[in-house]
Amino acid sequence: MPKPISLQLPKLVLLLLLLILIGIGAVPGYLSGKWRWREPPKVATLSELRNLRQTGLALPNWQIVQRGTIQIGEHKWLSQEMTRDNQKAALLIFAQNGPREQPEVEWSDINGLQRWRTDSAQQVEFSIAQPAAKVTAQLFRGWTDEQTYAVMQWYATSEGGHPTPSRWFFADRAAQWQNRRVPWVAVSVLLAIDPLDDLEKHRASVESLAQAVQSILMANALRLNS
Repeated sequence: MPKPISLQLPKLVLLLLLLILIGIGAVPGYLSGKWRWREPPKVATLSELRNLRQTGLALPNWQIVQRGTIQIGEHKWLSQEMTRDNQKAALLIFAQNGPREQPEVEWSDINGLQRWRTDSAQQVEFSIAQPAAKVTAQLFRGWTDEQTYAVMQWYATSEGGHPTPSRWFFADRAAQWQNRRVPWVAVSVLLAIDPLDDLEKHRASVESLAQAVQSILMANALRLNS
């Protein structure tokens, strides 16, 4: 039995709006001979993102002890070991290396490299002031026979951050309609803590370190309006 026209109308309106949006986005590319899915807009800070692999990040009050490139799964990450007072920390970053590269990093590759056991996994949120942004990250405790860490991981972008790649995907597709891109950097922060110590005791410290990383990235390699 055919559906009443009144029930079909909303679906027709949505379909029409979708076609209009696709048309608005496609016409400029069609007229110029450059389709966005064939030639996406340039990543404005691509050179800065590539330089991250050599330069790393200078974080306030943290001294870099060792810095280098390590192979994790199919990717080469920057590894940076740091100290501050009696604290030890490590920073692992994998930055976008090309306009078509997507954040498909498997966090399990890092966990497998460390060969640690994990627990207390949770999602947490933190904010930075300049530039203003909110970040959702995954936080957990990881340990080996030698060391325990408070670990925080997320994809940092020019609009904030999230540990799930799909969040970047939809943000980047929306940005492409405006002829721009959303650059990204995969970040893993490791703060050394006492053996099997309570994770909540160190949440503020690892969050502070993550905030510093996000702020510096957004002010440089992930900056907007470049």
